[in-house]
Amino acid sequence: MPVETSRKRIVVDGVPRLILAGEVHYFRVPREEWGQRLDLVLEAGLTAVSTYIPWLLHELPDGSLDVEGRTRPERDVGAFVDLCRERGLLVIARPGPFVMAELKNEGVPYRVYREHPEIVPFGWDGAPAPTRTVDYLAPAFLAETARWYDAILPVIASRLHHRGGPVVAVQLDNEVGMLAWVTNSPDLTDHLLDHFAGWVRDRYDGAGPYPLEPGTDGWAEAVRSPGEGWAGPLRRDLGEFMRVRFADYMAALVAMARERGVDDVPFLVNIHGTESEAGGQPFPIGISQLVRTYSGIPGMVSGSDHYLGEMTPTTTADLYVMNAFMDAVHDADQPVTSLEFEAGSGDYGAGAGRQYDPATVDLKTRLCVAQGARLVSYYLFAGGINPMLDEPVGDGNDRVSFTGERHGTAAPVDPEGRKGFAYEATAGVGHALRANAPWLAVMDEEHDDVALGLVLDAYATEYHHPGSAVMTDVVDDLTAHRGAGEGRALARSLLDAGYRFGAVHLEERDPAPGSVLVQGSGRYLSEAVQRRVLAHARAGGGVLLLGRVPERDLDGRPCTVLADGLGVHGGDVLAADRSTFPSVHVHGWAAPSAELRVSWRQEVVAPDEAEVVLTDVDGAVCGVDVAVGDGRFVLLAAGLPPSREVVERATSRLGSTPGVRHDAPWRGVVVTTTAGDGQRALHVVNITGVPMPTTVSVDGRALLDGRTLDLPPRSGYVLPLGVDVGPIRIVGGSGEVAGVDEDGIRFRPLVPVGGGAGHVDLEPGTAVGGDASYTVATGPDGSVRVTPTDPSAALRIRIAR
Repeated sequence: MPVETSRKRIVVDGVPRLILAGEVHYFRVPREEWGQRLDLVLEAGLTAVSTYIPWLLHELPDGSLDVEGRTRPERDVGAFVDLCRERGLLVIARPGPFVMAELKNEGVPYRVYREHPEIVPFGWDGAPAPTRTVDYLAPAFLAETARWYDAILPVIASRLHHRGGPVVAVQLDNEVGMLAWVTNSPDLTDHLLDHFAGWVRDRYDGAGPYPLEPGTDGWAEAVRSPGEGWAGPLRRDLGEFMRVRFADYMAALVAMARERGVDDVPFLVNIHGTESEAGGQPFPIGISQLVRTYSGIPGMVSGSDHYLGEMTPTTTADLYVMNAFMDAVHDADQPVTSLEFEAGSGDYGAGAGRQYDPATVDLKTRLCVAQGARLVSYYLFAGGINPMLDEPVGDGNDRVSFTGERHGTAAPVDPEGRKGFAYEATAGVGHALRANAPWLAVMDEEHDDVALGLVLDAYATEYHHPGSAVMTDVVDDLTAHRGAGEGRALARSLLDAGYRFGAVHLEERDPAPGSVLVQGSGRYLSEAVQRRVLAHARAGGGVLLLGRVPERDLDGRPCTVLADGLGVHGGDVLAADRSTFPSVHVHGWAAPSAELRVSWRQEVVAPDEAEVVLTDVDGAVCGVDVAVGDGRFVLLAAGLPPSREVVERATSRLGSTPGVRHDAPWRGVVVTTTAGDGQRALHVVNITGVPMPTTVSVDGRALLDGRTLDLPPRSGYVLPLGVDVGPIRIVGGSGEVAGVDEDGIRFRPLVPVGGGAGHVDLEPGTAVGGDASYTVATGPDGSVRVTPTDPSAALRIRIAR
């Protein structure tokens, strides 16, 4: 049967699956040790192996390709995939042409660059590209890629799942567009600029805002070294054009793959965008670049690529927003996945300079699965040794990777195949989620009627000429205010308040009628989005806008559609510096509030009927609540820090309250629910290093008899609210299912504060086998409660046969 994506599920052999994978690079592990690494994958509770298949490793100095192991046993790709199948592991194949994987040239052979210099891009002002990127659609590069695919894709095609093999998904290329983005050096080859000229002519039916006819003499120079008169539209046009070009490239790769027999499995698109300094805030840049490669296209699935470090309030907000934004551009069948999910200790340089709390992998995984992630692939699960290049290049080590001899020193399994610092934690969450996989695979996160606004054009900031004041001003403004707001203020506040929220792609879709839209905004916002936001409020919805009052479109032209519709206009901005320390007070429905230090504030002019909700200490108005049509609009024009109180009161004022409540004494507890196919679960995560006594209610009903649970530090639980385990339906309780076998159902208990035993509640009339390790009580409605006799012991319910 084909492997399909349906209703945001990954369906294998007709059964929805939660796939937990570990990246193992066969080419970095001696062939005789492959089995030992795969055994460690299984021991960790994982169900799949992901691996890059690097062109660079398989091409020989004479240009021939070895994928059968003729010249080196580790080159036998088919043998590695077959070994995975023998162990019952699924496989995610990632054949490139680009694979990155810390390889030189990102995995593309040196010969390709030598023989085809025309594929190597120029960037701004004609400067050579600082990375080993290429013009993806250059005919020579596509021809070389086809030659590589001729060799490797038949190996994969013969081992696809519907042909009896283990391969359930294929990723063609990797992190498309990333190299140009991180260097702010667009791929401005002559070939690309000819294509861009045609795109511009079609868009504007002529030259549009440009100083000469596209494609004529001087066109390349006008793009590579833009004048300020056309810099604004060029920045936007180039971003939109590259979306089309990347989509054409991915479509070409998929066509090549299908011609070579790779079909009836999802094609994966790996989305880049996290940075060590900015965390996950730039991640939607990758969505913006690649959205047309997969969004709404049958058979295509996107996956995140994230390296966020420790699980902190900032990391939590980043990860939550990343998943929400990914889902916002998917269709009804496309699931959220993570194709490179950071694993290990973080000590990538092997210098013992970093060591993440091992619970980090557990907490991140649980949060993603709670948001409906169907595939999580740990990168890197097992390290290895980088082989030598067949043809020395004299670069200091002549190995295939810039990391030197040893690779993956931070991984749960080290380069020599030993269990590393994070192995046990990875295995712990692997086994925990595998035990819950039958229902997690069909559940989606339930959302309150509040959504975060996603404006993809606000993330089309990957290219801006460094000498252009126009481009720089737009990019700086968008970067400061977009998405979850400055400092993730909106996302962190919503999570602290207990909201379960998704996102809405505002360039394409209207918010749900009557819902609350929460959005970060700067001076630049397209006219179309301004009109959509205003229409939502007028039709009875609520809008919470954190940031500057929009006053220009993305080309830099004046655009005050939203401001005019609200009757609210922006004035002077006071920004913090070494001698200025703006502070604000909250008023009205949001009071009482202590004085809040802010990074900036903007004075606003509003109609008399508007309610003032924010002023600076001198009384200047910088926040208002305005009735608009049948709805309301709250504008907070200040760089507020995350504030659960302010944001919760604002969203409540606008008509949305959280359906899940908890009373943890400090911030750092995330609670959400998932549901699907008549089943439901509660997800609780404590990201802090202290115990969190917490009482939880869902839909106004206190859970667990209203008892306060003692959430251990750095821990997470999936608690059944109605799940089917064999013949038993678990309707509640304080235990996470830890395993199911012929002897019964094992639970990992979460105990109440002050001691005593937790419990598991079963549906009325359930027959439970006798066992001295627990007591069974029947309630007036016939429900069955099972309580361990030893509160400190794990609970196992024996199923009556």
